[in-house]
Amino acid sequence: MSDFKPAVEISERHVQEERPSRPRFFGRLLKAEPERALLDDLARMNETVLDPVVVKRIERRVDLLVIPALAVCYMFYYIDKTTLSYAAIFGIKEDLALGKTEYQWLSSIFYFGWLFWAFPTNLLMQKFPIGKYLAVNIFFWGVLLMAQAAAQDFKDMMVLRILSGAAESTADPAFVLITGLWYTRSQQPIRIGLWYSANGIGIALGGLLGYAIGHIKGALPSWRYEFLIIGALCSFWALVMFTFVPDSPYYKSYWFKDEERLIVLSRKRHDQAGADTRRVKLGQIVEAFCDPKIYLFFLLGFSSNIPNGGISNFGTLIIQGFGFDTLETTLMQIPYGFFICFCILFSVWLNTKAPKNSRTLLMIVFLLPNIIGSCMMAWGPETSKPTRLIGYWLTGSYNATFVLGLSLVSGNVGGQTKRAVANAAVFLGLCTGNIVGPFLFKTSEAPKYTTGIVGMLVANIVEVFVILALRTLFLTVE
Repeated sequence: MSDFKPAVEISERHVQEERPSRPRFFGRLLKAEPERALLDDLARMNETVLDPVVVKRIERRVDLLVIPALAVCYMFYYIDKTTLSYAAIFGIKEDLALGKTEYQWLSSIFYFGWLFWAFPTNLLMQKFPIGKYLAVNIFFWGVLLMAQAAAQDFKDMMVLRILSGAAESTADPAFVLITGLWYTRSQQPIRIGLWYSANGIGIALGGLLGYAIGHIKGALPSWRYEFLIIGALCSFWALVMFTFVPDSPYYKSYWFKDEERLIVLSRKRHDQAGADTRRVKLGQIVEAFCDPKIYLFFLLGFSSNIPNGGISNFGTLIIQGFGFDTLETTLMQIPYGFFICFCILFSVWLNTKAPKNSRTLLMIVFLLPNIIGSCMMAWGPETSKPTRLIGYWLTGSYNATFVLGLSLVSGNVGGQTKRAVANAAVFLGLCTGNIVGPFLFKTSEAPKYTTGIVGMLVANIVEVFVILALRTLFLTVE
């Protein structure tokens, strides 16, 4: 490796012909196409043997820059999504005089905004530097969350929830794409698991923040402080992301020399990932819509997020229904969050040790605690608070299944445009499931919510069949 020299002279010689003509203002915001010299150097490096010591050193730096930034962002992202649930036990339904189904609508309407913007934002991620584009969206979702503290009625909150959903639709697919840019196919499952496990930390921290905010004795109701504080934290982290997180190894950054960027890219030579380009390739879009995997990815996102739509918005109300007071309810979310974190990290660790082609089987294994927990909540003795609470905690295991499913997308779909469509399919399913989930939790069935919990159970069983269909398809292709 020490004899390899990037063609710096070539980059300088081609600078004029490589520079695309762009509009003066908007065009400067677009990401540049990878330089021809860089691609030439990459082709040359792909014919060499990389020094594993150098590769490990660079990968450690990538891990330090990318994974903590995404993990903290995902932690705030999930705290953000559960603020309405905490607001429910802090009195938002009474203060805004929400009608019989209006709380369910506020839970679901968020994902209408997500659904509307999911596909356009996946295409825009190809047009703009992805790290900067993600940071801008994070900043605006923080601002919109703070604005919800000023809502005076259902209509105000509904508009803000739709806009928040649109802003947040960027997060999950952007995280998956960023992971795919920096890591090899074999490295992606554990890296996705690392940042995704932060949603468990977010739930635990959200419980602590909720407990602390519940003790604030100020001029505003506690739920308004919840929106203000969480929103401000989100916007602050967006500024950190914008400043410090590199966009892509295809482009110059403060953190990596040219040869180091080439090493990051060259170690992915067998992944057939394609270059990080802003061009949207129509052929790959057509290919994606003709690929049955895309539709199964949609169904995977849909079935796995019907439970999420219910638990993330009604979890605190379910726990309160077991007989806990408001502040105790916030604390009961802490073990739930840590169980989610454990399941995700354990699943991605097992995935690295398991035999080849066993990822889909692991996905099914981690659905089993969720199925058992749903049964314990639905049919456990109403007088047994511990039984139903443990059942609730067990329902967190579905997060591990979804993480392994995300790595199926990033590792089994080639071509940047096709991968963007595949990501959009998963997250269209995600938001559709989150729209449906809250409506299964009927106010008339509070506090047990039998229909909602049985609906979670049915969704888990459907998800098992979707996973088996994906497994059959993957094995057939191989």
